[in-house]
Amino acid sequence: NKMLLDCYHSCVVLFVVYFALQVIQARRKYKISPPETTGHPEFERIFRAQANCSEYFPIFISLLWVAGIFFHQSVAAVCGLLYLYTRFKYFHGYTATAQGRLGPLYASARLLWLLVGLAVAGLLAHFLLP
Repeated sequence: NKMLLDCYHSCVVLFVVYFALQVIQARRKYKISPPETTGHPEFERIFRAQANCSEYFPIFISLLWVAGIFFHQSVAAVCGLLYLYTRFKYFHGYTATAQGRLGPLYASARLLWLLVGLAVAGLLAHFLLP
């Protein structure tokens, strides 16, 4: 039963939607029509924050599932919760200033590496231990 992982997967979808809505709102506020991606500096930061988060979510989801299935669901779920929190902080930090993204960026990267370690440990244990 991987109910926690299913919940986090759903949360990621909600985060993607939330970030996309922020870009739509910024486009309206600064009158920047698609496909333009440049204009007001605040719009550009919001757009980049959304793009950066969207680029990392497939990696996160993959690691979350592998770590949850092969290592331990609860441990992966805690890492997932912390990762989503750091990406939320990243998004809002980046929309305020470019420097505001750095602390949450480093924290989310450490969590991704932790998930990599958990996934590798789980896979090795599954395939190498009797």
